[in-house]
Amino acid sequence: MRARELGITLGHGTPGPLNAITDVDGVRVGHATLIAEGESGQIRTGVSIVQPRAEHARLQPCFAGCHVLNGNGDATGLEWIRENGMLTTPIGITNTHSVGVVRDTLIALEREQLATDSTYWCMPVVMETFDGRLSDIWGQHVSVQLVREAVDDAKAGEVAEGAVGGGTGMICHEFKGGIGTSSRVVADAKGGWTVGALVQANHGTRQNLRVDGYPVGRQLMDIGSPFASGGTPGMGSIVVILATDAPLLPHQCQRLAQRASLGIARTGGGTEDSSGDIFLAFSTANRDLPIADYAREEGELTVPLTMISNDHISALFEAAGEAVEEAIINALLAGEDMDTEDGVTVHGLSGDTLLEALHNVGWKPAE
Repeated sequence: MRARELGITLGHGTPGPLNAITDVDGVRVGHATLIAEGESGQIRTGVSIVQPRAEHARLQPCFAGCHVLNGNGDATGLEWIRENGMLTTPIGITNTHSVGVVRDTLIALEREQLATDSTYWCMPVVMETFDGRLSDIWGQHVSVQLVREAVDDAKAGEVAEGAVGGGTGMICHEFKGGIGTSSRVVADAKGGWTVGALVQANHGTRQNLRVDGYPVGRQLMDIGSPFASGGTPGMGSIVVILATDAPLLPHQCQRLAQRASLGIARTGGGTEDSSGDIFLAFSTANRDLPIADYAREEGELTVPLTMISNDHISALFEAAGEAVEEAIINALLAGEDMDTEDGVTVHGLSGDTLLEALHNVGWKPAE
């Protein structure tokens, strides 16, 4: 069950119809999951793909920005986004040791799909978190075929959460973690725009877990930790993708990406040195942006754009914080028990268990 199905309404904002990143028109999400037994250990990994528009992002780039809360992680393609301000590829999410194969496959797919001989380059955005406690990460089992399957799976509509795609082997606040998503629609007076979040949650310690502001993690310390026989609580990372149809320029996208930190902090994360906390935000609003291609004639000298006034951007910041907060809790609630190679159970956080802990600390559903 998701947070709202349990009566847990995080913040004051209104979710979109699906309460997912795909509430932003044109955004599609796909997953490919790999669960197997390998010669060198169990395999619990995969790939998730976020397509920013209905069209290929190379043909219809999106203004974008990024933010790093803690840099103990990696993501390809972000330097060009910082410099150029545009997202021109799908976004891949996987495990730490499979960034390369995902990146290379997305490059090959662009060449195939666009049949281009352009001298323009392709630098895909690929983000990662570490699934080595549950999966044989050193085996580098993510394949070209698995990446292609995730790309082919990308679609609008409901988004699978938990142990799926890149989130398959992830641990969050010492419970089973993975993919989570949520959205918020700002008031009509503030533009009526949507902000959607997708997280791959693989971070946080049990004792710091908070839900709706309540310190529930302290009530759950008797549940076995997956780090009892190896690793360190809090090791891992979280990556966040924020999408919006609000007309943001690149520097405003960067400002929106920064607000992912709020949702992570509200759930008790963001304080571990070992966590790579990297965020990307993009806007689907301005279309027909100039496409850099050094084999063609130069385009128009100027391009008309629309931007939101900073007088009204705070509503989007609030929406981003709430959507990320709820996406993390949704990722936790979607998790089911999974055993490590050495026989330790990574427990899923059931709705009943969470509600009991919340009631024990005085929480009551909002009226």
